[in-house]
Amino acid sequence: MGSFSIWHWLVVGIIVLLLFGKGRFSGMMGDVAKGIKEFKKGMAEDEEAKPAPRIDSTQPAATEAEKQADKTV
Repeated sequence: MGSFSIWHWLVVGIIVLLLFGKGRFSGMMGDVAKGIKEFKKGMAEDEEAKPAPRIDSTQPAATEAEKQADKTV
């Protein structure tokens, strides 16, 4: 009583095909596939587009005392 037989699923499948039609259903699945591909492409571009910032270590960093001295002069 709690499970559906093969005939129930067959009727449900026929109703779904009648509502959406063969062309609509395959078109929707094609659109989903395109969306997934674009999402993956966008994620790959984001990872490549943001390189890590480089810190130039050739210049000595100013200390807080030097910054305060510059402000008072």
